[in-house]
Amino acid sequence: MTAAQKFAREWIESWNSHDLELIMSHYTEDIEISTPMLKLTTGIENDSLKGKQAVANYWEKALAKFPDLHFELVDVTQGVSSVALYYKSVMGKRAVEVMFFNDEHLVNKMITLYTDL
Repeated sequence: MTAAQKFAREWIESWNSHDLELIMSHYTEDIEISTPMLKLTTGIENDSLKGKQAVANYWEKALAKFPDLHFELVDVTQGVSSVALYYKSVMGKRAVEVMFFNDEHLVNKMITLYTDL
């Protein structure tokens, strides 16, 4: 199993556990995310957030909104200090999550793309 596959498995398992602390353990304090789900989930007009606490607050709301959230990994690819996970997401959507790592192998930037928005 490659490092990218191991990370992908752990990341999917953390989300499926709905344990916010476990989910957040993959991210840096200065994490920056960009996702169209911000607007869909919270109704706010931003499509990006920065900072671990802001992201945790958003994901806490998302987990509450989707109590049956369950991700299923389809594939994982890797690049230079990065991975892209292709997975079955919420509301029947498929997602590609591109994550960039710092030197400690924590995610400091993430961009998410979805089908059928």
